[in-house]
Amino acid sequence: MDIKTIDEALSVSPQIKIEDMPDIAQRGFKSIICNRPDGEGSDQPTVTEIKNAAERLGISVHYLPITQGKVRDEDATEFAELLENANSPTLAYCRTGTRSTTLWALSQSAKCHDLHSILEITKAAGYNMSGVVRRIANGGQTPTDEGDAAHDIVIIGGGSGGIAAASSLLKRDKTLDICIIDPADTHYYQPGWTMVGGGIFNAKQTAKPLAALIPKGVHWIKAAASAFEPENNAVILDGCRVVKYKQLIVAPGLKLNWNAIEGLVETLGKNGVTSNYRYDLAPYTWELVQNLKSGRALFTQPPMPIKCAGAPQKAMYLSGDHWFKEKTLKNIDIDFYNAGGVLFGVKDYVPALMNYIEKYNVKTHFTHNLIKIDGPAKKAWFNKTDSDGNSEIIETNFDMIHVVPPQTTPDFIKVSPLVDKAGWVDIDQQTLRHKSYENIWSIGDVTNAPNAKTAAAVRKQAPIVANNLLTAMGKNSGLAHYDGYGSCPLTVERGKIVLAEFGYGGVLLPSFPEWALDGKKPSRAAWFLKESMLPPIYWKAMLRGKEWMAKPEIIG
Repeated sequence: MDIKTIDEALSVSPQIKIEDMPDIAQRGFKSIICNRPDGEGSDQPTVTEIKNAAERLGISVHYLPITQGKVRDEDATEFAELLENANSPTLAYCRTGTRSTTLWALSQSAKCHDLHSILEITKAAGYNMSGVVRRIANGGQTPTDEGDAAHDIVIIGGGSGGIAAASSLLKRDKTLDICIIDPADTHYYQPGWTMVGGGIFNAKQTAKPLAALIPKGVHWIKAAASAFEPENNAVILDGCRVVKYKQLIVAPGLKLNWNAIEGLVETLGKNGVTSNYRYDLAPYTWELVQNLKSGRALFTQPPMPIKCAGAPQKAMYLSGDHWFKEKTLKNIDIDFYNAGGVLFGVKDYVPALMNYIEKYNVKTHFTHNLIKIDGPAKKAWFNKTDSDGNSEIIETNFDMIHVVPPQTTPDFIKVSPLVDKAGWVDIDQQTLRHKSYENIWSIGDVTNAPNAKTAAAVRKQAPIVANNLLTAMGKNSGLAHYDGYGSCPLTVERGKIVLAEFGYGGVLLPSFPEWALDGKKPSRAAWFLKESMLPPIYWKAMLRGKEWMAKPEIIG
């Protein structure tokens, strides 16, 4: 028997047999719901036969037959009532288990359970609910008035990827019908948060109203996307509103999973616990750095992939530089706890970084993943693994800790039909086109392309998607290929940066000749680029379709 657990009250399975009853009883099931009509298959026992065998073992049987592909709203209501009144735990079955799972999903939606959670649970059990996702979004009821909006190009996300893609599209064709879907009020220049945490930028410099950045002529739906129906070219919003598209760009950014670290949420922003990965916390980082005169400062890095893999170190180097210049470094112990096994993924930049590790007397701890924190007690726990996979829990104390949370795709992306087995949007890494759906594209952090997840990568990706999407629409000719370019300006001290630029496979892709700027060495030129040039390039060029050093090369 292939029994799948849905929750503590319900499991589902394909067709069961009379001889399965002793095993079902041994597994502790107290009731059975049959959702398969008698006579649907020639080898199928009748519900009466199942009932007679089950009752001899003290298991009650309920019959709610559902014709394949025809689950009615009232069927879901009746299923919920049966499940509520039945002795728990219950096993529901049909031919494959899909009808039983569908009934559960619709009944849970009627109880206002979260759509993403319902889809995640059913997907984990091996059942695809894409066929009824609108009904789940609509509280388990079949929508009577979808109120569809329709646009030629729909973009999910009003972050750097979404805005840049819209602007690059309009640069090529001002007549395009484009819609951006995003519930946010504010757009953030996230690369600036490292500088806020280092006392260089003010946090307000990194935020602008999203409404002011939406390109002129682009529609904005201020709502959250909940699910996708790629077969129907539809995006479902919260509240079961449906937006149809001819072409779709998926660019919602990453989810920061603060809750993955036990105790972290309760202590963020106090007790010496901070993170430059949040707008409101980056100023607290600088406050802690200024106030720490002696003690122990921890900096953590979670498993990859994360936004800007160098950001955890940037915070550490800028802090170390401040303590060095204040002559308090001799009284401060700096520890870098990295869940990975190397300092930086592209080896060419490691020698320069190691010089600063030594300068700030940083103790490095590789394959140490932060799993728990107690802010008031000033203690942190790490899971340390060795090359053989053995693990142990390491406890340590701190006076200040800069935490980087684990990161993943947003819930509505993770449970969608757009992702690969690891939960990332499944695209061709060169064209950025979805591997299964030809009118879907993706850029930014949610893709499974093996590039660094940085704003610099998006700056290159947006024009490529714009070009290739218009080619697919017959409005353009020729495809452009993305080479994996990403940039990580590693702020090793105030006034100097190691400018890491690389593509797929760690191939170096410098933007400037070595005589002008050698990215493998710390330089003031790179600092000037980061501090003075990149912010206006971001706000005034990248988000407005001005493709400075990012014009795509047409391959064919």
